[in-house]
Amino acid sequence: MKKSAIITLALSASLLSACSNTFASSSKTKQVLNWFSAGEISTMDPALNNDVYGGEQLDATMEGLVHLGNNSKILPGIAKSWKESKDGMTWTFKLRKNAKWSNGESLTAKDFVYAWRRQVNPKTASTQSNKYSGIKNADAIVASKKPVPSLGIKAVGKYKLVVTLERKIPYFQLLLAGSAFAPQNQKFIEKAGKKYGTAAKYTLSDGPFVMKGWTGSNLTWKLVKNKYYWDKKNVKLTKINFSVQKSQSTSYNLYQVGKLDMTTLSASQSKSLKNQKGWQIKKSNRTQYLMYNFKTDKNLRNVNLRGAIAAAINKESLAKTLNLADIAATSLTPSGVTDPVTGKEVVTKRTKAIQSGTKAQAKAYYKKALKELGKKQIIIKLLGDDTDDAKKATEFIQSALESTLGMKVEVTNMPFKNRFAREEAGDFDVILDGWSGDYADPNTFLEMFQKTNVNNYGSWENAAYNKAMETSKTTTSSKKRWAELVKAERILLTQQGVTPLYYGNTATLINPKVKNITLKGAGLAYNFKGAYISK
Repeated sequence: MKKSAIITLALSASLLSACSNTFASSSKTKQVLNWFSAGEISTMDPALNNDVYGGEQLDATMEGLVHLGNNSKILPGIAKSWKESKDGMTWTFKLRKNAKWSNGESLTAKDFVYAWRRQVNPKTASTQSNKYSGIKNADAIVASKKPVPSLGIKAVGKYKLVVTLERKIPYFQLLLAGSAFAPQNQKFIEKAGKKYGTAAKYTLSDGPFVMKGWTGSNLTWKLVKNKYYWDKKNVKLTKINFSVQKSQSTSYNLYQVGKLDMTTLSASQSKSLKNQKGWQIKKSNRTQYLMYNFKTDKNLRNVNLRGAIAAAINKESLAKTLNLADIAATSLTPSGVTDPVTGKEVVTKRTKAIQSGTKAQAKAYYKKALKELGKKQIIIKLLGDDTDDAKKATEFIQSALESTLGMKVEVTNMPFKNRFAREEAGDFDVILDGWSGDYADPNTFLEMFQKTNVNNYGSWENAAYNKAMETSKTTTSSKKRWAELVKAERILLTQQGVTPLYYGNTATLINPKVKNITLKGAGLAYNFKGAYISK
């Protein structure tokens, strides 16, 4: 689902000794949590959100048919039960009769029908429409070849929903847990019009919390307990205060004095603080990579140039520079995402070899590229976020390319919201980007770079890759499906359609008084529903 920035923060050396001596908690026994976001929210419209920051807020305020527990366990959400047909092509969901919107209105099957149709309607220009591929007529509707009402979803009365697929989707239930499949209230959205999702007052929730105080551009807001949530008795927190924190020292200082209940840690911090109570690793289904724009820079269309860039960046050194928990990427799909049948990963010896380039190889690739392009030197513009670690990463990449290849790299760092707007507009040459998967399957990563995918902002295209991905989606053989995903991964890396850098896990300190806070699904966001503050 989500575009992600680098979100770890660094600690100044002068504060290290103080950390182990005291811990203050502003929350005390009040059920108020103080949390932070590493970037600005771009939108709270489930059809338009495509980043981790808004995604975290949507995960806390919206609930679909199901939701995810630890290890991607499927748990009942608005649907209290469901049944899959023998052929796996029809799913019937029975909804809760006590489910309500945060304005007190009843939530019914028609809210799901409206939401799903809105997602695939070409007029919505949803960033999530690709996720509906495989649901009856979804692809044809997105391509304006069939009418929106023909989507394979039907309300049978108020509390029964029937979904029809075109093909079996192995990860279908995992998809349903994402905010892209959450219900939406037609009356509320039509009244809000273009303002829907642009500020807290233009949002409506059906999940554990309701957003308050977000104006659309400010850097502080709060989530308050939803008094109409069907399972409110199991929601312990009354409020979660959020603030955007990018500074190395500010986040840690706020944690020290109890004004934040969590702070992320850099590599040096982790080494010094890993024995402290509250230290833990957040394992995320996330990969950071370089994306190239094949439209704006003709030089970047040269595969040897992209190979030179990839080989010149020592990915292990980069990962260690940023975070003790980060792992050098050997594929686009993160390690740990395995075939449910064989337990194998898409990464192979061949992909590992492609990713572990040497300086000598980088220079050889660059020499070929210069000759083919008729250039004496290449100049590229690298775009990244303005967080401390994003700056470190772009500086590392700039140094590697200039010192190893003699390239000239012009770096620009800006707030995530602005950077992402430029990415969506195709206004970049090379961009430091990341993707956090919605579910634990390679498809959530690899489908991004198919020709027609809305997230393929660099417009990379490869016929063999597209064919492998389409075959992986249409074959009825699980063995064939996996083989095609492995093939797609190998093609992407061989061509360096994007350059994977590292898998983004995060070392953190969390207030020891915060209990029962878990990660949703594959580690995309924290689950605050059952969290509480101990005495």
